[in-house]
Amino acid sequence: MTWIAIGTIADIPLRGARCVVTPQGKVAVFRTADDQVFAIDDHCPHKGGPLSQGIVHGAAVTCPLHNWVISLETGKALGADEGSVRTIPVKVEGERLFIALEALASKAA
Repeated sequence: MTWIAIGTIADIPLRGARCVVTPQGKVAVFRTADDQVFAIDDHCPHKGGPLSQGIVHGAAVTCPLHNWVISLETGKALGADEGSVRTIPVKVEGERLFIALEALASKAA
């Protein structure tokens, strides 16, 4: 697997996110309260809201537009809502963060 360096874990606050712009689209990279790091497409499956601007709680994010809750682990909408976003593998080496190039190239049309 080919990995792209995207910064360090310190670039993302606890319970926060950053948006990484790639040629294949925007990726939201999240850091949970217990230092887990997840990456998903930066658009809510409901109305395309910017998930990187949402509220992180546990291993989920709430979309800032219409309060849909998306699992950071699976990319699936939680509760009664239906839909999903692509998850992107993340690797942490020391303080450095990487996302998988192959996952970005395989973006669903």
